[in-house]
Amino acid sequence: MKIVKAVFSKGNSAFFFDDQRAIKNGAGHDGFVYVGEPVTPRFSRIREAGQSISVMLLLEDGQIGLGDCAAVQYSGAGGRDPLFLAEEYVPFLEKHLRPLLEGMELGTFRDMAAKFAGLQIEGKPLHSALRYGLTQALLDACAKASRLLPCEVICSEYNLPVIAERVPIFGQSGDNRYDNVDKMIIKGVEVLPHGLINNIDEKLGRSGEKLREYIEWLVRRIKHLRNSESYRPSLHIDVYGNIGPIFNNNMDKVVDYLASLEVHADGLPLYIEGPVDMEEKQLQIEKLGYITQKLRKIGSKVKIVADEWCNTYEDVRDFCDAKACDMVQIKTPDLGGIQNIVESVIYCRKTGVEAYTGGTCNETDVSARICVHLAVAARAERMLAKPGMGFDEGFTIVNNELERIIAILRMKSGVK
Repeated sequence: MKIVKAVFSKGNSAFFFDDQRAIKNGAGHDGFVYVGEPVTPRFSRIREAGQSISVMLLLEDGQIGLGDCAAVQYSGAGGRDPLFLAEEYVPFLEKHLRPLLEGMELGTFRDMAAKFAGLQIEGKPLHSALRYGLTQALLDACAKASRLLPCEVICSEYNLPVIAERVPIFGQSGDNRYDNVDKMIIKGVEVLPHGLINNIDEKLGRSGEKLREYIEWLVRRIKHLRNSESYRPSLHIDVYGNIGPIFNNNMDKVVDYLASLEVHADGLPLYIEGPVDMEEKQLQIEKLGYITQKLRKIGSKVKIVADEWCNTYEDVRDFCDAKACDMVQIKTPDLGGIQNIVESVIYCRKTGVEAYTGGTCNETDVSARICVHLAVAARAERMLAKPGMGFDEGFTIVNNELERIIAILRMKSGVK
């Protein structure tokens, strides 16, 4: 089966690009936007509309393989690729990628993904967002040509068992961290709320008191709204490195504070994502590892999730090998080719580190649905409800795709 035509179109993503460094420097709000000048290169304002590019591969039999190029909300931060601008990259794709794709015979997904992962144009690798969307389209094309689900293609090529079971879904609240939690509880989300604790004074507190209060509120709200006592979701809160600064990056004080949060969780599993951000990878591994290991040493059950400076498959391996965390957020667009997502989950499981296939509110419905197939095939411990910051929309997209996959796989295997 050959690719006859490659077509590219500009699109919107489900959220925005934000200059994380400017926000951390104290940029104020003016309604939905931020006040002040951007700091990160290529940003023209602190908050910009998110963009995407659809990659459509027309096959000989008339089917179309589809993928969406997208980049994370905090592009250009934490060692990531620069801001992704569709008007710049559509002409790039038409000039450099279309000639390589049109007329190409479909091979295995892994072979094709490897080919484009190593591709350099004018001495530079493809932007991670381009690799992300292109490999989605190649996987979708392989699945359609072989009359399989994308997760079945992955299982076949990576010699993984086909397991028709749920992967727990992690809901993200955005800034609406109270009303959206109510929605998550009512809909029975397995992991909540993310919380977006990206500001010390407004959300964490100078001694961490606001996060304590929020965790206590979460537990009360779960008990009040849940349909049965058997509903005991994991609590997973992203603090964007902000715990470090309130203790002047004294890691022992950070550990003591994190351990003290356990009582407020009232027996629910508690995951804290990114307690510190040390501004470079090796120091991040060292300090995050110290926090993780000391928490275990003192008997705390609070678990640490790596995010910043853990962007690529190689980064995931380095964090896992160093035992620098209990769980890795595999931030799907940052890894470029989606084969790296699968291989990252497999490596996490091999080393005893939990794998969370995350991503960003700033993706699209297309990339979110493909990511469900990857999580099901590789058996991640949890996956993000995405895209968007409204919760309901992202949860609907991810949950319904998950249920469709399970139903089809069970039908094929004869299991009711």
